[in-house]
Amino acid sequence: MHYTLIPVTPFAQNCTLLTCPVTRETAVVDPGGEVERIVAALEQDGLRPVAILLTHGHLDHVGGAPELAARLGLPIRGPHPDDAFWLQALPQQAQMFGLPQQPGFEPDQWLHQGDALQVGEQRLEVLHCPGHTPGHLVFHHQASRLAQVGDVLFRGGIGRTDFPRGDHAALLASIHDRLLPLGDDVTFIPGHGPAGKLGEERLTNPFLRR
Repeated sequence: MHYTLIPVTPFAQNCTLLTCPVTRETAVVDPGGEVERIVAALEQDGLRPVAILLTHGHLDHVGGAPELAARLGLPIRGPHPDDAFWLQALPQQAQMFGLPQQPGFEPDQWLHQGDALQVGEQRLEVLHCPGHTPGHLVFHHQASRLAQVGDVLFRGGIGRTDFPRGDHAALLASIHDRLLPLGDDVTFIPGHGPAGKLGEERLTNPFLRR
């Protein structure tokens, strides 16, 4: 599976295009904003968007999802239903950051641990990885050794847990029990910043030392 990163919003959030190289069908992961840039990238590369996938309910990851879904006729899938309160709190999130009013919404499909999604000929596995938020998801493509991990893990860091219903112990358990077992050679795409390898984080990330 091919991927393209489009950092959007003042938070430089990684909107990720996950593309089947055979069919060019594409999942748009976490379109946090700047919908025009996302649409332009899809059109420039001749991609065929089929769905919007959300890792979690924070504004910088979901802010552009309703507009993009309406514009391109796409279903919104994810996050896990434990993040429903974050999606309903989007007006308060926008107000807190001084951003334009953002109405709450509900996705077309909630996702759960063990679900699978098809993008063209590619299969994405859904992992529920709570901690940063209670309903945070990771999208794993086993064949290409790739995982979109949102704000669970970063190069040299981990996700914040000081937001409502954040849980530091749960976050570490998600990383150790569900992410690291995917394999040291897996490339992870974080919600912000550059991609990395799980094996490198296992050895060097100061938050993961037991």
